[in-house]
Amino acid sequence: MGKQNARLRGTKTPRPIWAATALLLAGAALGSNAARSAELPLSIDLSHCPPEQSLRWRGGTLRLENDLFTGTDRNYTNGVALTLVSRDLQGALRPECLPRPIGWYARFIGWADPEFWRDSGAQASSQNLVVRFGQSMYTPEDKTRTDLIADDRPYAGLLYLGLAWNRRIHPQAASYEMLDVRELTLGVIGPWSLAEKSQDLVHRVRGIERFRGWDNQLRNEPAFQMAMERKFKSYTEGAVQPGWDSDVIGSYALRIGNIETAASTGVEWRAGWNIPNDFGSYPIRPGAENRPPSAVADLRTTTPQSALAPKPGAHVFLNLEAKAVAWDFSLDGNLFRHSHHVSRRPWVVQAAIGISSQWIVAGHGVRLAVMRVWRTREFDQQIGRHAFGSIALSIEF
Repeated sequence: MGKQNARLRGTKTPRPIWAATALLLAGAALGSNAARSAELPLSIDLSHCPPEQSLRWRGGTLRLENDLFTGTDRNYTNGVALTLVSRDLQGALRPECLPRPIGWYARFIGWADPEFWRDSGAQASSQNLVVRFGQSMYTPEDKTRTDLIADDRPYAGLLYLGLAWNRRIHPQAASYEMLDVRELTLGVIGPWSLAEKSQDLVHRVRGIERFRGWDNQLRNEPAFQMAMERKFKSYTEGAVQPGWDSDVIGSYALRIGNIETAASTGVEWRAGWNIPNDFGSYPIRPGAENRPPSAVADLRTTTPQSALAPKPGAHVFLNLEAKAVAWDFSLDGNLFRHSHHVSRRPWVVQAAIGISSQWIVAGHGVRLAVMRVWRTREFDQQIGRHAFGSIALSIEF
């Protein structure tokens, strides 16, 4: 009992994180000073909203990750995410032309980070919206024990909704381009995440023994994260880099919240035939979804076909990321109440290798990316590194 208590946090005073977030959103939406600093107009006249300033969906992605692909069933054991991607919004962003919650979020970003929307009307920049709905689950190694396993990670689940703005920027006369991402994730940790029920269903269907210790999972609490990321690569026109080619994509990011608080930097190398003009392939995480500009993606249906149009192709990729972690709910436990936790390691390195291919089917763009991911030990008691497989299927409507 004493050993278990050593792994339980003392009771914490809840912080009004949701109230503060609501106030910030309201202030960003209503404050004219914030809007002016972000260069976003507040006047509302929907009759003057052109199609290129209205929200229209261009496609979606379904991602599935599981360590059963690598022959284990522990640690980060399953993740699934469904993502919707909007068409690029051209010109200066007009929040009044967007659904109200999305317009509020655009103003919130303008209030919190005025530079993000600076010069949003420049011809060398465009922006689009990404909506992400997903679930992640984490388990210890021993699935047969019903007691709290003090020296292994907690049972934990996360159900979330993410809302991201992507800004693609090509500085004047520069040989490179950037993708800036601001993603807000809201969700729930604990039984309300439905992680136990989801895992039990999959194990029952597949005839796999279920985990018996979910009664010890983290308790219900709200989940929050704000992610900021910049990716950069050589500038390319069109939907693909035609022919045989290779490139390198760099990135750095900061994530703050009780889901994860961390800073990371990464690099991806790609080589193949008709590499897409995007910013790489990633496992499930904030900022993972990105695509070639929608204007050139639409050229797949034109006749005669433009040299800038999408083309079938395939490439291999290698992704490396180093991360400094200050908080991880799946290791540190609940933030607002006492819970099981383990001794988190402050540094984590992740490597992924995979293959991605894209083709055109009945006028729709289709892409499949498959990767294997390795991650160094995340906590002191962990036995060896962890690995899992990731599959992503994307379609252009």
